[in-house]
Amino acid sequence: MNDQIFETVVSTVSPAGKPHLAPLGVRYRGDEVVLMPFKPSTTLDNILATGHAVLNVVVDTRVFAGCVTGRRDWPLRPAGRIPGLRLEAALSHLELCLLAPQDDPQRPVLRMARVHAERHGEFAGFNRAQAAVVEGAVLVSRLHLLPREKIESEMRYLQIAIDKTAGPAEHEAWQWLCEAVARHQAREAA
Repeated sequence: MNDQIFETVVSTVSPAGKPHLAPLGVRYRGDEVVLMPFKPSTTLDNILATGHAVLNVVVDTRVFAGCVTGRRDWPLRPAGRIPGLRLEAALSHLELCLLAPQDDPQRPVLRMARVHAERHGEFAGFNRAQAAVVEGAVLVSRLHLLPREKIESEMRYLQIAIDKTAGPAEHEAWQWLCEAVARHQAREAA
């Protein structure tokens, strides 16, 4: 399996029709996409129940930061060929159908088939602050797993890219992440 991981936002829908968004690193293997969500996971539950997901390629890093800080109310549009929803902010999206789940106590492997793909915008290029926000979002999603010193060290380093290259959207996303870290540290201290 290709160990190269691409950070995306996966949208799923529950059997009752409730949408769910989650940042998720994915692997591409030929025509298949491999998802490995941690247990427990709403994303995992929804895919196993419905057999579908939408992979959203997003450069608005507020979506990543928002999802890990409780801001999951982003505009959605119907998917083209599967019963699902895509992010309105996506530069492109890929509609997926579950081929084969492989259970695992921590991270099941979901092999997904590509059903349909669409482009919605142009990629303007990389921005170091966007990468910093995505890395910060990964840290925030793992606050309960990492030692305080690691979190503080990583956040200080990522702050350099924010200070040098962030626009208003990245500054807003970064603020959400910093607030989440501060809340976590205050709970630990209490």
